[in-house]
Amino acid sequence: MTYTEYVQNYLAQQDPGAPIYTDAIAETMAADYGIDIKKAAAATSVAVKRIIDNRVFPDFRCFQKGIYYRTAATPFGELGINLEKLIAKKYLIPDKGYETGLRLLYHMGLTSQIPTEYLLATNVAKGCVRYDSKIGVSICPPKTLVNAENKAYLQTLDVLDLLDKAPVDVPNPYTVLANHIRRN
Repeated sequence: MTYTEYVQNYLAQQDPGAPIYTDAIAETMAADYGIDIKKAAAATSVAVKRIIDNRVFPDFRCFQKGIYYRTAATPFGELGINLEKLIAKKYLIPDKGYETGLRLLYHMGLTSQIPTEYLLATNVAKGCVRYDSKIGVSICPPKTLVNAENKAYLQTLDVLDLLDKAPVDVPNPYTVLANHIRRN
């Protein structure tokens, strides 16, 4: 089986909308063929380029360099990439970030207003708050590096900071927060 056929088989198994990373294809190719990761990455790049140029998969789209997806027709138009999976891989998983801001207060039940801003505290962020327009989220650096042990604590500290600044509309917000602490 050629490298291009290998990539075609890999792509055929992917669900519509799911992010497809060329790095992941190269890693599996390197393991399956027993070749160097650099050679696998180069072969994957060439294969993906050929697949796009020859329109082997008419539903195959490029989101950005190294990230692709397969689309599908829906009654509302073409299906795009699954942004939640993309955001999770880029900023949250594995234990490198968490949701914060007013959306966190909404999900905890402290406010009934649904905020439009999606704010993430992530180890990937450097410096100040910035907006990633490609996927529609704002990212900010956490108070300290996020890991599996301190993620829930950092979220709780962020909620305590926001309680005085946010439009909290539950009668006993500290009771809701105490219940959240007990659950986590």
